Amino acid sequence: MTLKIHIDDSAPPYEQVRAQISGQARSGALPVGYRLPTVRGLAESLGLAANTVAKAYRALEADGVIETRGRHGTYVAAAGSAAEREAAGAARAYAERVRRLGLAEDAALAAVRDALRAAYGG
Repeated sequence: MTLKIHIDDSAPPYEQVRAQISGQARSGALPVGYRLPTVRGLAESLGLAANTVAKAYRALEADGVIETRGRHGTYVAAAGSAAEREAAGAARAYAERVRRLGLAEDAALAAVRDALRAAYGG
């Protein structure tokens, strides 16, 4: 299994790196424990600045997708479910809020669909 990243002009490069690593980790294409390239190594292979890859790695670590083990490297985290737990918490908070606002389920779901389309550029 190898990391596959393609950079184009569709979005900022750090966001493309972040999204593609996250997607591959969540789909299992990159298994838990997979060692990612160093920041410098990935930056060189993609033709990006090291700071760009470092920014993506920081975001991935904050999302619980990867973990850095000091000098031992950066790995796909076992807690891929951390993001799912956070999303479930956000969903519960949203559901509670729309209930208090008196929104019908259909209207609440439509608002979520619209927000997701906007967030994912769809």
